[in-house]
Amino acid sequence: MDKVVLSTDIKEYPLFSKGKVRDVYDLGDRLLIVTTDRVSAFDCVLPNGIPGKGKVLTSMSLFWFELIKDLIDSHLVTADVSKFPANLHKYADILEGRSMLVVKAKRVDIECVVRGYISGSLWKELLDARRKGTNMVHGFSFPPNLRESEQLPEPLFTPATKAEDGHDENISFEQMINVVGRETAELCRDKSLAIYKKAAEYARGRGIIIADTKFEFGFHNGKFIIIDEVLSPDSSRFWPVSQYALGKGQPSFDKQFIRDYLAELDWDKNPPAPPLPEEIVLKSAEKYREAERLLIGR
Repeated sequence: MDKVVLSTDIKEYPLFSKGKVRDVYDLGDRLLIVTTDRVSAFDCVLPNGIPGKGKVLTSMSLFWFELIKDLIDSHLVTADVSKFPANLHKYADILEGRSMLVVKAKRVDIECVVRGYISGSLWKELLDARRKGTNMVHGFSFPPNLRESEQLPEPLFTPATKAEDGHDENISFEQMINVVGRETAELCRDKSLAIYKKAAEYARGRGIIIADTKFEFGFHNGKFIIIDEVLSPDSSRFWPVSQYALGKGQPSFDKQFIRDYLAELDWDKNPPAPPLPEEIVLKSAEKYREAERLLIGR
């Protein structure tokens, strides 16, 4: 089993940002993204990680960057550690398989969400709308008999911003235009939908439904590119085609085991989070690896 990497300490470069999963270092005009095995739930980072998770997320992003390169360029420079700056080579045992050297882009400050199926927060918002006598949510009109987890007539672009408390907040496309401008908003929408449609068709043929996903974009030297991770179990809902059933929530290739376990505990969902038992850790690790095997054959 892979050694769990919960944090990194690369002294040669300053830390650009430390997220729930990624440690990002500032190399001047480039960034070093290291995807750890940290895992979060209910907006809390858990004390123990998922072995191999960071490597799975990295390999899947690299795969998708290559598959969608006819649609959009990415921020990737290289994931080959031997081509990283020489002073990073001594960290090869940690960086190998879980790191990317990328260009430093100006991020579009919007979560670009595409939904092919009705689930999660949008399903809850639709239920709220129905109680008020309408099927309209964020400017979209939904079929009156639409059921939970049902495929939508067409994929929807439903952007989100980060609220002050750190939670995603769904907004309308017109609200997005007010934040980033019409030209950038339309670029984000059109590229998001094109990428989703190509990826969803590919994944369906490999036994996985991509119910929804989120992308991040940016500009580098005036060019619009995709950044961060892409189409991983952390940024997407992956459902097994073989177990798909309408009218309820679906099993998924992500940290659902962890959410289900934590939801049953007497825990107020505030830090510090409780440690995970080994059984839950191993089940989650296998789900990540299974998604990787199905989608990219590893």
